[in-house]
Amino acid sequence: MVGLLLGFFMLLVDTTIVVTALPRMMTELDADLNAGVWITSAYLLTYAVPLLVSGRLGDRFGAKNIFVLGLVIFTGASLWCGLSSSVAWLIAARAVQGLGAALLSPQSMTLITRMFAPEKRGAPMAVWGATAGVATLAGPLLGGVLVDALGWEWIFFVNLPVGVLCFIMVAIWIPKLPVHSHSFDLLGVVLSSVGLFLLVFGIQQGESHDWSRIWGPFTAWEFIVAGCVILGVFIWWQSVNSKEPLLPLHLFRSRNVSLANLTATCMGIAVTTFGLPVVLYLQTVDGFSPTQAALVMAPMSVVSILASPLAGSMVSRVDTKWMAAPGFAIFAAGMFASSWCLVQQADLIWLLLSSAVMGIGSAAVWPSISLTNNRDLTQADAGAGSGVFNTTRQVGSVIGSAVIAWVMQAQIESEVRGATAGLPSAAKREAQHLTAQGSSGGTDVPDFLHHAFASAYGVSVLVPACAALLGALVALCFAPRASTRAEAARAQDDPEARNHAHPEEQETTHGTH
Repeated sequence: MVGLLLGFFMLLVDTTIVVTALPRMMTELDADLNAGVWITSAYLLTYAVPLLVSGRLGDRFGAKNIFVLGLVIFTGASLWCGLSSSVAWLIAARAVQGLGAALLSPQSMTLITRMFAPEKRGAPMAVWGATAGVATLAGPLLGGVLVDALGWEWIFFVNLPVGVLCFIMVAIWIPKLPVHSHSFDLLGVVLSSVGLFLLVFGIQQGESHDWSRIWGPFTAWEFIVAGCVILGVFIWWQSVNSKEPLLPLHLFRSRNVSLANLTATCMGIAVTTFGLPVVLYLQTVDGFSPTQAALVMAPMSVVSILASPLAGSMVSRVDTKWMAAPGFAIFAAGMFASSWCLVQQADLIWLLLSSAVMGIGSAAVWPSISLTNNRDLTQADAGAGSGVFNTTRQVGSVIGSAVIAWVMQAQIESEVRGATAGLPSAAKREAQHLTAQGSSGGTDVPDFLHHAFASAYGVSVLVPACAALLGALVALCFAPRASTRAEAARAQDDPEARNHAHPEEQETTHGTH
């Protein structure tokens, strides 16, 4: 577990660590808001798209082998990121880093699912969720300290020793499990990759180009429509593919699998989009350093870590919807409160309390939705199920990243336009420059624009808040937990799961048979 979680921890840290460093990176690389968001989006996009096939690769060639391959690619790309001298090279390196994360990420959940019997997965999943909580704390804090002390490049260089240590631990301790023969749906890979890229590219570039031409003769809306059409063709192809499809639609016959993946998408949107407007507000309006901004975000992670043991003890005993739905609702309440804090430029204590409330919700959500997704999966579907769950979470992150860039840019333009009405021409020109840049973060916003930018960032936080609220409504529809006898009955057709069962459960399985 330690070896698995170290690699998982590293790639999660690399998602959150960039948010704190992003304003400084945008300033030093002379990047506007749109280019800055692509530093995050390129990673999320190449992370999300291959996840469907990377779970199958683990089943076919061994989860341990694919885990190591992803680890090597991720660590090497981290070196490239740190050495990048332009925003274009950094975006390219982040894309390769995302590919490594895509190979690595689903193998951790697959190995947990295959090494632990169904009724014993609650505690490992709780630890897996707690790791995500620790990463959300360590990422921003480590990013702030490294940026202030050494420079933004070191948020990537720090991955090198961690990657080497993880490689050694995995090589020594992670077991090799039986492999399953799988075919690979190359057409499905192409359709899903192209469709998702066109959709995200259109959403993210649209606002900065006034929804007109963004590449050649093509408008943003044409990119979005083309992406949706291609994704529709991808779904159709998966339904008629007579061989092994990339997206096994039969998994979604399970109500819990379908709903758990939808809640994972909501959580992906919420977690990814919340941090950027808050960090930009703290650094550009309040004048905080990266480390100070990270400390303001810390209560969410600290509370999540402290609450995780309780969540882990409850998730195996309580119907998961009674943890997931309140967890999402509490998470959303914290974000609505944070939105109010930004718009009103409230005292810092209220923003800290809002962050702590979000930590309570996060601790309840992650283990409950991951357990809901995996509970009904057989060993043969473990890799595909993990790949789908991670994919939907990352697709939510990708789309959320594109949407938040669009909403922030639109809100900044609207608020600044209203704030500068009637001001002298020089002030208007300064405001227009900041609006075009989306406030690159390293430059403080002038006093006369504080309210405009604070309002824009605060309204943007409503995007993740609404996503979390939707997650609460979906979680209420989770199917009731299956009985132990029903789980044993499923295991009787799954020799590997039966071998992991306790003797008394083996007797139950035999009696059921």
